[in-house]
Amino acid sequence: MSGNSLYITPSPHIFAREDIRGIMWRTVASLVPPLVAGIYFFGLRALLLTVVTVATALLTEYLFLLLRKKDTSAVFDGSAVITGILLALILPPRFPLYAAAIGSFFAIAFGKQIFGGLGNNIFNPALLGRAFLMAAFPVESTVYSPPIRSIFGLDVITQATPLTAMKFSHIKTPYINLLIGNTGGSMGETSALLIILGGLYLIYKKYIDWRLPLSYIGTVFLLGGVFWLINPQKYPDPLFHILAGGLMLGAFYMITDMVTSPVTPKGRVIYGIGAGIFVIIIRLFGGYPEGVMFSILLMNSVRPWIDRLIVPKRFGEVRK
Repeated sequence: MSGNSLYITPSPHIFAREDIRGIMWRTVASLVPPLVAGIYFFGLRALLLTVVTVATALLTEYLFLLLRKKDTSAVFDGSAVITGILLALILPPRFPLYAAAIGSFFAIAFGKQIFGGLGNNIFNPALLGRAFLMAAFPVESTVYSPPIRSIFGLDVITQATPLTAMKFSHIKTPYINLLIGNTGGSMGETSALLIILGGLYLIYKKYIDWRLPLSYIGTVFLLGGVFWLINPQKYPDPLFHILAGGLMLGAFYMITDMVTSPVTPKGRVIYGIGAGIFVIIIRLFGGYPEGVMFSILLMNSVRPWIDRLIVPKRFGEVRK
């Protein structure tokens, strides 16, 4: 046999112009505008928080790659940077830096590497890290600051988030403040407009499936609207539900995680609807004002079951 013989590898034979590294770094780029807005509203302390979470995520990734004797160049694929940025975006700007580092370590170590690395994790790493921090640092996890629009510091005065103010005091934050980010809360709960623009870019590039954010946001809007119509004095209107809190960030950057979301279009719709239902249940009837983190983690846990339930028909198969 000639030495120049060609060998055909197993299917599928698909050529893609985009690789994982390119997708990850373009996703990072789409997160820069809301991150800059968060730094503008909350000061350099917010930037320092992001540096700590990203640096810890990269270091943890590198150490685990060494321990597992894997190619350490994978640390530059962008996935750890995304985890670090997302974790910073869903933390209070005044969150202790040492605790943020612990959460970032937990996100990479127990949310990603313990499952075998990128592509094998069951849960969204950033959300798992946030859930751990809520359990380990419950007081610090609920101390939020008002926007200060000063690059040099962070006001020590605390302020309720829009969801907290609405749930416990029936105080409604103006829509324009929710849209541009002039509210208390985490960086990822501000500037819904910039997050939407970043999400639309990801949809345009086909990095995420539009069915996931649409079914997620749509379910929250419709179900929230039902309760608002039943008792508008008690429950917030549906537009407030989709602009307040971390719904937009969760809808475009977390529930759409290609590793932890279902593989079929129908499964993704079911996944988004289920997460949306959990958001409304937790926001309206739970003890915690926000339900985005819990909703996505809960659906992460049932995603394998959804994939088994919604099996696409194989070519030539006759359904019974």
